[in-house]
Formats: sequence, structure tokens, C-alpha cells
Amino acid sequence: MSAAISSATAGDAAQVAAAANQTLTQANFLQLLVTQMSSQDPLNPQSDTDFAAQLAQFSALQQSQNMSQDMSVLQANSMMGEMVTVAPTDGTASVSGQVTAVQIQSGTPVVVVNGQSYNLSQVTAIAPPVSAPTTTTTTANAVQTSTRK
Repeated sequence: MSAAISSATAGDAAQVAAAANQTLTQANFLQLLVTQMSSQDPLNPQSDTDFAAQLAQFSALQQSQNMSQDMSVLQANSMMGEMVTVAPTDGTASVSGQVTAVQIQSGTPVVVVNGQSYNLSQVTAIAPPVSAPTTTTTTANAVQTSTRK
């Protein structure tokens, strides 16, 4: 019996891992909800509050995903003009340069460094932009004060 439980648990883990690689859209969720409602036991139906709770949980999950997407865009925009070091996915040496643009590709923000696009996960270091040294010139103005007697 213990072997049956462990194999069921391993099977459940595999299903969870496979499901994690897929994205559930609102249309998919509604389709599952309709299927669940039409397949329920008519003598022991699920309550309407259970369905409402499932819908609320899915809405909260969707809002969380949208907020995460917005945070990624803000993070990418905050790198504009900064010096960054990125690790290319092809295994070549790290590249350093100034972020000259931020683009949205397939709904995901990417930074452009030296004319190449990189995902935010490839950024390994961020530093303030290197600026040319500034020189200040001061002129001495003679201030004359006079006092009257």
C-alpha cells in the first residue's frame, strides 16, 4: 500500500510540474468551470459559493501576474542610461555597455546594450553611467565695500 501511495505522489508531482509549464488563461479557466458544473453529481451538487471562490482565486492570480509584468517593465525602464553587464545565453564572455533602449518582445521587457537585446534575467551587474569629468571655472569678482562717515 505504501508503494501505491508513493507512486501516486510521484505521478501527482509530475502532473504539477507539467502544469507549471503551461499557462492557464481566463478562457481556459471558464471552460474548466463549465465542464466542472456540467459533470458534477446532480444528487450532491457543488455550492455556488465554491464556484465563486474559485473564480475569485483565479482573478487574484491573474492580477498578481499582471502586477509582476508591470514590475518587470518598471525595472527595465529604470535601467535606461545605466551601465550594465550581461551574460549572453550562447556562453560567450559577458558584455558591458550602456542601456540605450527598452523594448517589449512577446510581452516581456528586454534591454538593448550595444545594439543587442537581452532579457532582464541576463543582467548580472548595474552601475551608474560613466560621465566625462566636468571642469568648473570660477571667476573672482572683487567686491568693494565702502563705508560713509
